[in-house]
Amino acid sequence: MQKKRCGWCEGDALYEAYHDKEWGVPVYDDKTIFEFLILETFQAGLSWITILRKRENFREAFDDFDYRKIAEYSEDKIQELLQNEGIIRNKLKVRATVTNAQLFMNLQKEFGSFSDYIWSFVDGKPIQNEIENFKEAPATTEISDRLSKDLKKRGFKFVGSTVVYAHMQATGMVNDHEVSCFRYEEVKKL
Repeated sequence: MQKKRCGWCEGDALYEAYHDKEWGVPVYDDKTIFEFLILETFQAGLSWITILRKRENFREAFDDFDYRKIAEYSEDKIQELLQNEGIIRNKLKVRATVTNAQLFMNLQKEFGSFSDYIWSFVDGKPIQNEIENFKEAPATTEISDRLSKDLKKRGFKFVGSTVVYAHMQATGMVNDHEVSCFRYEEVKKL
């Protein structure tokens, strides 16, 4: 018998693997949180499957999402990235990645970890939604609005409320698996 999954991922093996193993799983590791933040910022205006298909290219191009290295990128490195056909070559997003890496580390210093900062917006535990159909999932919430506003105030780029909410979904700050999805109860227990 085939597992029932969220409707948004059905029919694509890469999407299904991402859904089954990663999406919605609570993440507290700063490196992984940063990876998702960068991928979500590049996804703005594009489909998530486009980003997933380029994820390994991003990983290689951006030093395995090492924010310490990214924060130190030179203009030469930025120009190299802008020539890399394996990633999204958006000048503003590439430059924002460097800025966001620097600001990410500022928040680590201020809060002990970026994880502590970001999870404080949901009191340290995932919000458990009860979505029947993925089309019912919100694009933004009051919490994503507040988090987005705070990140922007601190200088982060490409962190609108929709991007932030997608990041919250991906990193398990909110469980938006459809209640009929086999992952809904599994993720709820994490």
